[in-house]
Amino acid sequence: MLYFEIKTHCVGTTYNKPHFFILNKGLNSGKPLYNPCPNCFVVTTTTEEDKNTLFHLSMMLQIGGFYAYYLKGSVIPFITIKDCCNTLKNGLNSLVEVEKHIHNVTTIQKELERLRNTVLKIEQLKKAYIQSCFNQKKQKISA
Repeated sequence: MLYFEIKTHCVGTTYNKPHFFILNKGLNSGKPLYNPCPNCFVVTTTTEEDKNTLFHLSMMLQIGGFYAYYLKGSVIPFITIKDCCNTLKNGLNSLVEVEKHIHNVTTIQKELERLRNTVLKIEQLKKAYIQSCFNQKKQKISA
């Protein structure tokens, strides 16, 4: 079983142990973050491997809507630290092959990022093509 500790993050605090942050306010509550924000929890672990496992598990739980069940509040929804901790623990217990699932989700995430980069390059190519069309027309008019 992985060991982790979850606390409310205080702005300006630094952490020596491997850690990541979990957003606790808004509709994206439960979303894991590498950098802190004012409305987040900090999850500290003993090893970098445990941190990565919990980070990706938290991402899977957030995308799957498992944190959303615990949202409270009518104006700005939020999740309590107890509900966040219990959701992480239940996620760890329910995934028999945590590493396999995390590897699959990580592979999907990398492929998604690669496709986003490809789309960005295609958009740049389209823009350059359109600009070159107008530049050629300007040159013909000047001549």
